[in-house]
Amino acid sequence: MITGELKNRIDGLWDVFAAGGLVNPLDVIEQVTYLMFIHDLDDTDNMRAKEAVMLGLPHKSIFADKVKVGDREIDGNQLKWSTFHDFPAGKMYATVQEWVFPFIKNLHDNKNGAYSKYMDDAIFKIPTPLLLDKVVTIIDDIYAQMAQIKDSDIRGDVYEYLLSKIAQSGLNGQFRTPRHIIRMMVELMDPSADEVICDPACGTSGFLVAAGDYLKEKRKEEIFYNRQKKAHYMSEMFHGYDMDRTMLRIGAMNMMTHGVDNPYIEYRDSLSDQNADKDKYSLILANPPFKGSLDYDTVSPDLLKVCKTKKTELLFLALMLRMLRTGGRCAVIVPDGVLFGSSGAHKAIRKAIVDDNRLEAVISMPSGVFKPYAGVSTGILIFTKTGHGGTDKVWFYDMQADGFSLDDKRNEVKENDIPDIIARFHNRDAENDRARTDKSFFVPRDEIVQNDYDLSINKYKKTEYKPVEYAPSAEIMAELHELEMEISKGLAELEELL
Repeated sequence: MITGELKNRIDGLWDVFAAGGLVNPLDVIEQVTYLMFIHDLDDTDNMRAKEAVMLGLPHKSIFADKVKVGDREIDGNQLKWSTFHDFPAGKMYATVQEWVFPFIKNLHDNKNGAYSKYMDDAIFKIPTPLLLDKVVTIIDDIYAQMAQIKDSDIRGDVYEYLLSKIAQSGLNGQFRTPRHIIRMMVELMDPSADEVICDPACGTSGFLVAAGDYLKEKRKEEIFYNRQKKAHYMSEMFHGYDMDRTMLRIGAMNMMTHGVDNPYIEYRDSLSDQNADKDKYSLILANPPFKGSLDYDTVSPDLLKVCKTKKTELLFLALMLRMLRTGGRCAVIVPDGVLFGSSGAHKAIRKAIVDDNRLEAVISMPSGVFKPYAGVSTGILIFTKTGHGGTDKVWFYDMQADGFSLDDKRNEVKENDIPDIIARFHNRDAENDRARTDKSFFVPRDEIVQNDYDLSINKYKKTEYKPVEYAPSAEIMAELHELEMEISKGLAELEELL
């Protein structure tokens, strides 16, 4: 969460845009995103050059030699943020408008790539050199502030704070998933180098970025020293869909800045007939919108066959079962109502996951996890598509703390169940003998079936009542009389002093 000086800088940036005549929140966010991407291109290019030197690998800067922009050839160094940010306002404006912006719009020759697709209709809208000069200065200050905050999450927080400026943000369930929760889900799923990963409601691509970063950390040599696997990582591993083109632009640029050259990020209504994906993905990571209600005629008929409902949170679960290949795995955030809802559609989707596939785990999260954007109680479902059942027992975990206070401030605290969740999940063989009073335990499938496929942890968790011994009533009354006498004595002494 953005606080202090960084928050003030971003608020100041917003005020500068308003004073300069750009007041549409979406326009402001797009222009800031482009400029941040231009800044990141410079930083990323420098970082890759250093990595290449360390690894003894060849590297050619995207700014190397002459760069062709339209019919002209320009010294690539002139297009770097670290160069043009020192130009006078007029020269900076001309450079960005005439050279830098066309350059980033045509970075990739592949016009079907995610980056090119969502930059083709991008427009440079900053109206004056003075406004650009002020904005560039503030963005430099913001990056300096971010560098002081030792948190890899910080840029995602900056994006989210920018998005919170839009009055409509969050009305359709579109609030940002906290990055430590995303990271936990990625660690639980432990993706391999051969995965085909999808988020059907990707937003700014937070899950895809986290999965990519995890693979870089854990499988770096396996992926990046193998030409075929590196090509898979760069162009075929990551898939994301969303209905908000602004989010798709941010998501595509976010992925590219994190080193994924060509993610497959598409404008698509995942729940409609335009999404024909079936038996395709080995891993789905998602936090789909769960405040929406759709008309039946806008929903793909095969999803309605699984559960006839207008609720997006149930339809997305049916969609994920369809999109996964056999053996494919899913970790998805759902509102608590999905776990215990009594409607026919609620029961039907839970039954499909438990009876026809293999439900691995249900992790109950406290309601403060999504504050200050929402106070809804949620859980994480982890399941594997089998098509023929396989649920024997389900692992439940009652998360009570995630390392941050559960109020709107979300300050960092010591209490944090996440490391324990990851450790226990990956060593579930040691969980068999845990009592229902513990934070985690197994529940047999038959018991879940007997309870109408209820997956709420409170249905199975037992509360341990510890007897408390109190003193006899006569002893308590004697103590009260003694206190009364002391009070009376004190009052008498006070009256004498008066």
